[in-house]
This record gives sequence, structure tokens and C-alpha cells, in this order.
Amino acid sequence: MGNLLKVLTREIENYPHFFLDFENAQPTEGEREVWNQVNSVLQDSESILTGLQAYKGAGQEIRDAIQNPNDMMLQERAWNSVCPLVIKLKTFYSFSLRLEEALKSLLESLTCPPLTPTQHLEREQALAKQFAEILHFTLRFDELKMRIPAIQNDFSYYRRTISRNRINNMNLDIENEVNNEMANRMSLFYAEATPMLKTLSTATTNFVTE
Repeated sequence: MGNLLKVLTREIENYPHFFLDFENAQPTEGEREVWNQVNSVLQDSESILTGLQAYKGAGQEIRDAIQNPNDMMLQERAWNSVCPLVIKLKTFYSFSLRLEEALKSLLESLTCPPLTPTQHLEREQALAKQFAEILHFTLRFDELKMRIPAIQNDFSYYRRTISRNRINNMNLDIENEVNNEMANRMSLFYAEATPMLKTLSTATTNFVTE
């Protein structure tokens, strides 16, 4: 994988130069299966970015609820504002898992012997293009995420409220969507400054190790 990235950034001077036709690259029959798998994920990438860009957060509602703990109307308003946002955050997280699987498939195809990474990139240009598209999406997602501190604030409020209501034996429907185990995984994901890059980096490390 390291050599593959170095080829893409031309850090290995001894590798031959070759042309990647990003505009016209079409999958060959041998690439088709992996290309279709990855393409089904990439098709949703723009809607993920659009959803993240439109994320507004529930900062005001949360502040009002915290400042007025006995006002049940404000508590309910904050909760009703946060719940759909948490569902949206779960959508982003779930997409990261799909992207991780897509990356693994690409890595297997672009690094498998007997061909070298350079030969793979020369012969499987459609897959190389998809690899670049995944990296491009990852950078765009993480750039947007870093500009939205409301994400972690909203999710922290959600987890605190869930814990408090669980102590009070309140049954909340949203736990069917984001239970404690899912919330823990999402919390680790959003705690990263660049969560999508971290996901792909870890996936790549695991791929090399295995």
C-alpha cells in the first residue's frame, strides 16, 4: 500500500511514468465486479457530503435545555431537535463502514501479485480512478467535519440524555436505531479530527497486516 501511494504521488523516482486517464477510464471485464461494488458506494458519496454540509446542529436548543433544567418543554424541544441529527450522524458513520469495505476490495485488486502496483495502475485504470475518488471524498468529508463542532456537542448531549433516561427506566424508541453499542462506536468515530481518513488508514493497516 505504501508503494501504491508513493506511485500515485510520484515519490518513487525509479518507477516509470505512466498516464492515468481519469476522464475516460472504463472498467475492463476483469475489473467489472470490483468496480461495480465500489461504484455502488461512491454513488452515495455526494449525498453524504451534501447532508454533512447542511448540518446545522441543535446548539441553541441544547443551551436552553441546560440552562433551564426544570422546563420540560425546553427539554423536549432539545431532545426532538437532537434525535433526527443523531440519525443523520449514524448515516454518515454507516457510510464510512461501506467505504472501508470498498477500499479493501480496491486494495486487494490493485496490490495482488504477480503484478506490481505500477502495473496494476497502468492496466486497471478504472479502479485507480475509484481509488482516487475515495481519497478525494475522504478529504472533503473530513474538511467539512472539522468546521462543524456542533456534531460532537449534539452527540454528547444525546448520550448524556440517553444515560439519564435509562437510569430513570424510560424506554426511548431511538435506541432501536442508535443503541449503546452503536453510540460507543460512533463516539470513537466522531472524536477523531479526521474520522474518515482514520477509518481508511486503519483499514489499510489491517489489510497489510493480514
